[in-house]
Amino acid sequence: MKKLVVVVAALMCVTCLFAAPKAKKSKKKASGAIKIGIINNPPSESGYRAANVKDMETVFSKDKGYDVKTYYSLKNDEQLNAASQFITEGVDYILLSAAATDGWESVLKNAKRAGIKVFLFDRMINVADDLYEAAVVSDMPSEGVTAVNWLKAQNLKEYNVIHIQGAMGSDAQLGRTGALDKEFAAGTMKKVVQQTATWDEAEAKKIVESVINSGEKFNVIYAENDGMAKGAVAALDEAGITHGVGKDVVVMGFDCNKWALRELLAGNWNYDGQCSPFQAAVIEEMIKSGNVPSKKVISEEKGFDATKLTQADIDTYGLGD
Repeated sequence: MKKLVVVVAALMCVTCLFAAPKAKKSKKKASGAIKIGIINNPPSESGYRAANVKDMETVFSKDKGYDVKTYYSLKNDEQLNAASQFITEGVDYILLSAAATDGWESVLKNAKRAGIKVFLFDRMINVADDLYEAAVVSDMPSEGVTAVNWLKAQNLKEYNVIHIQGAMGSDAQLGRTGALDKEFAAGTMKKVVQQTATWDEAEAKKIVESVINSGEKFNVIYAENDGMAKGAVAALDEAGITHGVGKDVVVMGFDCNKWALRELLAGNWNYDGQCSPFQAAVIEEMIKSGNVPSKKVISEEKGFDATKLTQADIDTYGLGD
């Protein structure tokens, strides 16, 4: 009898050893959320970025089973450090809108070695395409070509351009600058000034004020986002220089914030290039299905002319309020 009790006790211990891990595994599966690290520019950068951040927060929410950590910076080195931290923490996915196109190869190789899948959004970077799952982005060079082609079609007697650039080295800046640089190089347009305001309205105003104070002639402002165009226009208004349809200065922006499109509708601006901030749902579908139908998904975008814009366009394509 004593021997039987010992055998039963031993069997119970063995059963417990095998049962315990099974229960632990079941608990982890039931409570496990998909861990995502999102690296982006801060929402304060622009109306576009605020809409982009909101889109990411809405799609990748806790209620939908995601454990999300975000990091916002306009500085590439800070973003790189954040990506390395996400890799150390063992996220499942990294979603990246890079501040600059270069410098990402080493970090993305580390992510790949760790089994972390990377999705690019909004902007491309200079790495081999096997280092990321897919890119859901705007075609920034195409945005620049569309804008410059529109400008050339205005058949101005001369083109004296104040070119206000975004953050240098970013995909948006490079793309929106490229087509205009070709016109400068060909001599079809004159570069009055070409300077970065790093997407900032106040800095853009200072650039235009400086040109006005210099007395140099200009008749086009090509600003690489709506906020900088707004700053430029503020400088024109203070100097009493007319702008918009049929006026002294052609004003061009990008992103299609509703308030900016209203300036077009009122004839105060001339052109606004669309840049879609809505990429989260496309990325989520790839994550959920495990199917990546295309390595690069391009958002459909267009440019808007003040003389053709309608309120319906603003309601359909405008960002924000």
